[in-house]
Amino acid sequence: MTDSLLPPKTGKRRLFALGFASPGPYRKWRNGLKIIPWLIGTILMDFSQRFDSHVQRVDAWLDRLLREAALSDQTDQGARAVVPADISPSTPENNRLVTAMHYAATNGGKRLRPVLVIETAALFGVPPDACLNAAAAIECVHCYSLVHDDLPCMDNDSLRRGQPTVWKAYDEWTAILAGDALLTLAFELLSRPDTHGDGDVRLALIATLAKASGASGMAQGQAMDLAASALSEHVQLDLRHVKLLQALKTGALIEAACLFGALLGQGDANAKASLQRFGQALGLAFQISDDLLDQEGNAQVVGKATGKDTAAGKATFVSLLGLEGARRELRAALEDANAALSEFGARADPLRDIATFIAQRQH
Repeated sequence: MTDSLLPPKTGKRRLFALGFASPGPYRKWRNGLKIIPWLIGTILMDFSQRFDSHVQRVDAWLDRLLREAALSDQTDQGARAVVPADISPSTPENNRLVTAMHYAATNGGKRLRPVLVIETAALFGVPPDACLNAAAAIECVHCYSLVHDDLPCMDNDSLRRGQPTVWKAYDEWTAILAGDALLTLAFELLSRPDTHGDGDVRLALIATLAKASGASGMAQGQAMDLAASALSEHVQLDLRHVKLLQALKTGALIEAACLFGALLGQGDANAKASLQRFGQALGLAFQISDDLLDQEGNAQVVGKATGKDTAAGKATFVSLLGLEGARRELRAALEDANAALSEFGARADPLRDIATFIAQRQH
């Protein structure tokens, strides 16, 4: 990460109280020697190192998972009978669909959502490596949404993370199928026994992600956004409508990422409610900062086209409130996010840093 991405408190070392007495299934980790190397490393890392460490861990896991998605020695006999012998089973290069999935999921990105999974789970003593399937699942859903969002029938974008979008790099049908495959891979990951030893927890993770990504969440928000764009010449959306739209389109998946941590750590109802409020406020802050970047950001730094919302006449926080009004709304959302973490004390400092990072981000 570049310095511009880091909150102002980076460069300082913090001691993170990790709450050894908190409830959860990882008591044997917390009370045993297995957690000591992770604990020491966590204490000595500042925010930038900690964030980068999570990003590298998630990137490596996504790469591994997507390479495993290529044809392997586990392919059933019927499939092997029709697969040419010269296809390498261990790499995605010979599989156009998996290559496109790999391109979509590993071609940069902030990894905000999987880092939120890891950091919220840390409140309950869950080690990062125990979060990787859940973190990768939520990132797969996020990447699928971007692949489809960029399609000509939706936002018609050619640039994403500074690179050609999937449909531009491949073609539309490959982009559609790659998005579909990333979405379904997410639920496969959550169903795996190594995601969590408790089947009820795995079921709760699946239900949470399904609700956040479907007609009660992200997909509905995208539908509302596209409909609003089509009606922009005839209907003037108000702030209440824009907040609802963005809470579904952007906020639902961020909220789910925060709930994932409480589910993995088997937190109580109060902890889940607090992290849900944090996720809601964080999702609002993220969208407001996104609207500000669309208005003021540099396309080369942002990694995608800017000024599109203004050109299309879309209702955004900036168009409704003005630049200064949007900044005030962003500060209020940040305050709400921090307030939601009060019960966790200093253990939630990494999450507070993430909220600051979102408010100050340059892409």
